[in-house]
Amino acid sequence: MNKLILCLLVLSTQPLLAQTKLNRQGHRGTRGLMPENTIQAMKKALDIGVETLELDVVISKDKQVVVSHDPYMTAEITNKPDGTPVTAAEQKDIKLYQLTYDQIKKYDVGSRKHPQFPEQTNFRAYKPLLTELIDSVEAYVKAKKLPKPNYNIEIKMSPQPDSVYNPGPAEFVGLVMPICQKKLAVGRYNIQSFDARPLQLIHKQYPTVMLAYLTANPKTVAENLTTLGFTPNIYSPYYKTVTDETVKFCHDKGMKIIPWTVNTKPEIDSMVKLGVDGIITDYPNLF
Repeated sequence: MNKLILCLLVLSTQPLLAQTKLNRQGHRGTRGLMPENTIQAMKKALDIGVETLELDVVISKDKQVVVSHDPYMTAEITNKPDGTPVTAAEQKDIKLYQLTYDQIKKYDVGSRKHPQFPEQTNFRAYKPLLTELIDSVEAYVKAKKLPKPNYNIEIKMSPQPDSVYNPGPAEFVGLVMPICQKKLAVGRYNIQSFDARPLQLIHKQYPTVMLAYLTANPKTVAENLTTLGFTPNIYSPYYKTVTDETVKFCHDKGMKIIPWTVNTKPEIDSMVKLGVDGIITDYPNLF
């Protein structure tokens, strides 16, 4: 009888053990439930139980590393310091790289309901510095006795002419990496980007740092890796481009595959069935 009970207990824990192998990532914290890339969104994701906080960074005029997805003040979510909304016509002219952080912090990016995320809880919020976000998260998990999370930090830059929305890759990397090295152990963060240039620099200058290559194109994994020039630790494609062959190719190359942004339970389940190593989602509560 004891052996039978033990056998049943072992079998009953198998799905749970398998689930813990999936790296659950909260996209911009938890964008579906809280204003994106805010400290409050990161705390909410931790309360839900994510292992990895996904976030984006840009650079201000005074060379501060700011947590923001867009390098400008997005019309969908932003109010100006005087309380009026940023319009679609003017949003790309309000460049964060042309504003000091003191100016950036005065914009409210939490009060407006994002049209794509009706479940968001909204409140006045600002774009934090990367240093403040990490310090706040680390203090929060310590106070609440939660597991320390990992950080998936995206360098938001593109090959369009540098100095318009961002510095060049060498300066960008030179501003981000000292913060990561000072605040976090090497195994607790990775750097990701759609732009191959910062990843190539980090690969050469910081060979122990985990890197993820983001893609959103119909090219094969092999074609994208040719552009990158090396095999990263993680391949992060748009989830609708993921197939059995994609997963197999990544695993054969020794890469983890972590698709983005998977926002429904059926889609999450389908990715898990394909054998992906993690999921980036706006709704980590769906896990």
